[in-house]
Amino acid sequence: MTTAPQPPAPQQPVPAWRPGAPTGDTTPGAVVHRRLDTGLFHSTGEPLALHLTGLGGDRWETVVARVEDGVALIEVSAAEAVTLRAEWRVPCVGATAYWTPATDASRWLPPSWIAPRTVSLALGAPVASLVGAHDRALCTAAAGETAAPVRVGAGVVEESGEFAFTVEQELAPDGPPMRLRIDLSGRHFATTLRAVTAWWSEDVEHPGVASAARMPAYSTWYSLHQNVDAGAVERQAALAAALGCESIIVDDGWQTADRTRGYGHCGDWEPNTEAFPDVAGHVAEVHRLGLAYLLWYAVPFIGRHNHAWDRFKGMILREEPHLEAAVLDPRHPEVRAYLIDKVSRAVEEWGMDGVKLDFIDRFAVADPPPAPAGADRATVHEGVLQLLAELDARLRRTRPDVIVEHRQPYVGPGLWPYATMVRATDCPLSPAENRQRIVDCRLTAGPLAVHADMIMWNSAETPESVAVHLVNALFSVPQISVDLAAQTPGQLAALRFWLDVFRRHADVLQSGDLEPARPDLGYPLVSAHGDRTTVVARYAPLPVALPDRDGTDGTLTLLVANADRDPVVLLTATRQEQALARVQNCRGEILSETVLDLVPGVNPVTVPTGGLLTLTREH
Repeated sequence: MTTAPQPPAPQQPVPAWRPGAPTGDTTPGAVVHRRLDTGLFHSTGEPLALHLTGLGGDRWETVVARVEDGVALIEVSAAEAVTLRAEWRVPCVGATAYWTPATDASRWLPPSWIAPRTVSLALGAPVASLVGAHDRALCTAAAGETAAPVRVGAGVVEESGEFAFTVEQELAPDGPPMRLRIDLSGRHFATTLRAVTAWWSEDVEHPGVASAARMPAYSTWYSLHQNVDAGAVERQAALAAALGCESIIVDDGWQTADRTRGYGHCGDWEPNTEAFPDVAGHVAEVHRLGLAYLLWYAVPFIGRHNHAWDRFKGMILREEPHLEAAVLDPRHPEVRAYLIDKVSRAVEEWGMDGVKLDFIDRFAVADPPPAPAGADRATVHEGVLQLLAELDARLRRTRPDVIVEHRQPYVGPGLWPYATMVRATDCPLSPAENRQRIVDCRLTAGPLAVHADMIMWNSAETPESVAVHLVNALFSVPQISVDLAAQTPGQLAALRFWLDVFRRHADVLQSGDLEPARPDLGYPLVSAHGDRTTVVARYAPLPVALPDRDGTDGTLTLLVANADRDPVVLLTATRQEQALARVQNCRGEILSETVLDLVPGVNPVTVPTGGLLTLTREH
């Protein structure tokens, strides 16, 4: 009797050292390794293999589908509970940057031995891109699970000179499968991230974005901090409306007379009646001035100096003593009902247009305690999802076009249906950081309007420097947060001019195809492309290429905003043509209007710092 030969064990990749990894196979239960051919090929021509490791079970199946050239979808479903880990590697050839939406990440290439990041409904998004020369993606990858925690790792394998990607997910027979999208198409990394966003959007219904959420806004946070009252808000609202803002966001301080910061006075969510004696009347006055009104809530926090502390101190995920507050546990129906009632008052009782929901990421605690007695949701992310879904439904019953602000790092597609805008996380007086956070957010924001962090500046700043702050936020909705009554005429002129640019070109700036250059250098050149208009912002002395006509007839417009101290902008053209060039300074004053005779190669044009070049090209 002849025994049939057994298939060889799947070949594993070169082992990569990781701290704390066992030297032998000490994992209890079944450990199953499988190698999966993806049908994709590296830039070197070698096939890409996926290495799957199942911990605790072997009853899982895989499906591979090729969706377009260089792109594959992989799905793994389990018939029993299993911890599934997928790993694949690409040759680390010509790599320049590693992009993720994480707000604490550099764009340097990490080593493979760093701990993976955990992303979940309230924290981050499961997507990353290894970027190479000319901003082409060597590999862009994303997971389809956007609610439950997923562990995502990546880094350089020192032993082999490869770059490894890992995704680890808990699978169950009645739960969602592991779904991966791997893109080796070699397109611009921003193009591959737009494709990921489109993939996520297939399973998302979004109610739309109110028009005011895409227009410049005023925020009280940096300008007033907790020193808010009805009179101060109305004075700033009147000035903001005259400059072109369409909404005002009243931040921390409305709910307390305490002015020592911290969050010990969050949780009751009752107005400070000395500062806001008639909230509904105050909101009506702001509406009369022409602005929508949004109110701030630190949703997860229950402060020690609130009446609600005694009621809810036994329904928390953790205490944060340095903040004099604790994080509520949304698995409790009583917690959710309380928060929904409190937040809904802003719209139902006071007539506001929306809410700013802050600190949602604090719900994403590591190793949360088991679901306690009285909880009706087994996991924290299920509780958060229920809370936001019910709150959204409640708000939209009163105001169907309600405006809801979220903030980095809770940017994942699982939260898209419950927000209309997402803001770059706090980076006061740091225009380059604001720019980078905005671009990162824009790349995977899906249907949401992306807002800059609140823009502030020192009172001694020149108009040119004010303009530089604004140009760094050009591809977002700006939120202004300075005392408008204290600005110089030059500062106000720069602010008025650039807010007008934001408004007139909002479609291209916010909805055009975004193409940021050199993530490894912090995006020193960013462009957005519409049908006939391209906007380029220059943050370093780099040349600006004229967009190719591609057979387009009619007028094409190129706007170049100069945020660099070098005023000589080098336009590179591929053919000879004439164009009308208008140069404006940071205040919008026209410095010149001339016909340029463009030649193939380099064409220098002087654009002052904080200024704008408008190039009109007729066919």
